[in-house]
Amino acid sequence: MSRRTLLTAGTLSAAAVLVAGPMLPAAFAATYPSWDDVQAAKANEATKAAEAQRIQGLIQSLTGEVERTRTAAEQAAGAFYTAQQEYFDASIRADTLQSQADAEAQNATDAANKAGRIAAQLYRDGGDTTSLELFLSGSAATADDLLSRLGVMDKLLERNQAVYAAALTARDAAQSLTDQAVVARDERDRLQQVAEQKMLESQQAADAAQAALDAQTLHLGELQAQLAALEDTTAKTIADYQAGVEAARLAEEQRRAAEHAEAERLAASGGGGGGVVSSGWARPTSGHRTSGFGPRSSQCGNGYCSTSYHYGVDLSGGCGAGIYAAAAGTVVYAGYNGG
Repeated sequence: MSRRTLLTAGTLSAAAVLVAGPMLPAAFAATYPSWDDVQAAKANEATKAAEAQRIQGLIQSLTGEVERTRTAAEQAAGAFYTAQQEYFDASIRADTLQSQADAEAQNATDAANKAGRIAAQLYRDGGDTTSLELFLSGSAATADDLLSRLGVMDKLLERNQAVYAAALTARDAAQSLTDQAVVARDERDRLQQVAEQKMLESQQAADAAQAALDAQTLHLGELQAQLAALEDTTAKTIADYQAGVEAARLAEEQRRAAEHAEAERLAASGGGGGGVVSSGWARPTSGHRTSGFGPRSSQCGNGYCSTSYHYGVDLSGGCGAGIYAAAAGTVVYAGYNGG
């Protein structure tokens, strides 16, 4: 699947990331031989050998650059994926701590309100300071009645002390969790910046890999044919080799056109790729869902391991199939992401 057909929609930032131009491989700066150069070189053994050696070097350079940049792109994508997961984890931790802090703050408020109601009841019943006066005044109908009232006040006092203690505990817990949430948000913001930088580096590496692949696609077949022409001792003409290169180019164009047509047919035949539904969102591809949001088994590769929680939904797509934006926006990253 082409790099350009892979889209990872992250939750890193609403701002578009400006990506620098691709780092062109060294092969792009090379001067490639023309067929006239090859024809002229065939006339002299020394020149022919030198030209063949130069072409071999160019072929090796193209092949090596593709492999080097592909490896670098995979490594950069792995580093971005790891940084992205760390940011997601930190974001969830910050949100969880803040939710816990809010819950404890509500507990403190509820406990304080309950203590206030109990205090009001104590006030209506005379309060602890008037207990002896009530007992001596004989205001109660009987001694049993007074003792019962005093017992109720004692229970209210005891309960109010417990409620007050609970309110203090909840308040302290809320403050502690709020402080932790502040620290967690600072760490989340730091990791967001790290992830965005890794995303930029990964995109640049992917662009370099694509540039190297484009250079190889453009020149490799012709270079191989030119080398074969130089090494050939038969009467086959340069024109025959040129015709072979042109035939291969046309065949490749036809293959890609057929592949594109098949992808379009599949997209039109079902699955709703690109179709906007009632929610206002569009399905990015017609392919089926291969991995859902939420817990899953750990997956490893290219020097990294995914966490057991998946922060997105994976949709498959056929080779060359269109990938549609889920909504209006700007693509900030196109490349590998966690394999």
